[in-house]
Amino acid sequence: MPEIWDIYNENGEKTGRFLTRGGDRRLEDGEFHLVVHVWIKNREGKYLISQRSLSRPTFPLEWECVGGSVLAGESSLEGALRETREEVGVTLDPEQGSVIFRKIRRVIGGKRFQDILDVWLFSYDGDADLSNATTPDEVEAVRWMSADEIKALYDAGKFVKNLVYFFSDIAE
Repeated sequence: MPEIWDIYNENGEKTGRFLTRGGDRRLEDGEFHLVVHVWIKNREGKYLISQRSLSRPTFPLEWECVGGSVLAGESSLEGALRETREEVGVTLDPEQGSVIFRKIRRVIGGKRFQDILDVWLFSYDGDADLSNATTPDEVEAVRWMSADEIKALYDAGKFVKNLVYFFSDIAE
């Protein structure tokens, strides 16, 4: 079943129009869809990151945070919680998370994105078990890592490059 997204204006307001992922219609100038990145931090100061599956069309086997598009009718929070359950099998407490920042992304690396990115940070001290993931084909592995360990992955070219904001806006 294809994903359907709400279309937003650049003020983050729903327009009442929709877009089907992979469909023929493209977002026009001034139209955006909502995307979430979910950073999960435990009390030891480590972050739960995931390795993309080899079968992923972009960034195969690179490490990243949980993330994805918010579906039509969902709030940013609902999308963040759903993506986390789907990808890493973790059920987060909505009270333990907050949006760190929101950014409109028109073009990244020459590619048109046309999205509004909400970056979430959640506190969570449980385990991640991929056998609980509802879309197990997306993620190869999960690990708790310190910011220094994530930086080493980034420097080695094994961490998704467009997540570079982690080092200036999230990592302590």
